[in-house]
Amino acid sequence: MTHVTEIAAHEFWQEIHPPGTFPDDREFTSFYVATLEDGRQLRLPIRVLADGDHALASLIVNQASFAVLDSLAESLAEKIRPMRIDVIAGLPTLGLTLAAAVAQKLGHRRYIPLGTSRKFWYREELSVPLSSITTPTQDKRLYVDPRMLPLLTGRRVALIDDVISSGASIVSGLSLLTACGIEPVVLGAAMLQSERWRDSLAAAGQQWAARVFGVFATPMLERNAAGRWQVSARPKT
Repeated sequence: MTHVTEIAAHEFWQEIHPPGTFPDDREFTSFYVATLEDGRQLRLPIRVLADGDHALASLIVNQASFAVLDSLAESLAEKIRPMRIDVIAGLPTLGLTLAAAVAQKLGHRRYIPLGTSRKFWYREELSVPLSSITTPTQDKRLYVDPRMLPLLTGRRVALIDDVISSGASIVSGLSLLTACGIEPVVLGAAMLQSERWRDSLAAAGQQWAARVFGVFATPMLERNAAGRWQVSARPKT
């Protein structure tokens, strides 16, 4: 049986459903059902890629209900708690929402937001180019506020984004922090979207993949002969 129930665009990410609410189908039409480690389910919209034959499940965490954000932040915080994190750094823009919530769950008083808006006291050498799967052509740079460096230097840092997909954003964050002499011990996200990020992280350093923590993972999807979406047999690069 496939999912045929329609859901309005603004209704996604508003509720985490009990285990078994939706059948464990292998085909999807209007939405993808992500399953968390405890069996609970979250409906995600399917975003068709440029070739028309592949798609990804999407998560926009700052459009999620507070209940969903709270649950995702709690799950990620519990996953990384054993790593004894001193400070959370968040990637803009959607990663900031999750990073702040995870920091609170860990009992931290604050978190460190990285940003794309250059304040007049920022230094250009404390910035790197930034791109992502959702904004691939925009000419942006990622900055760290130089006043925040004492809070990061010599500390056990977790770098948090909402989704790790192509790996471009998280690698930009790594490049910026390592250029500042800071090596994160954790790379965290609510969703690990397909497997494409693994190559990007491997190119940045063989140690990084083992430091990735996600609340749940979603696969690359491909259109089948019936016009429905199923898990891709071959990863799309």
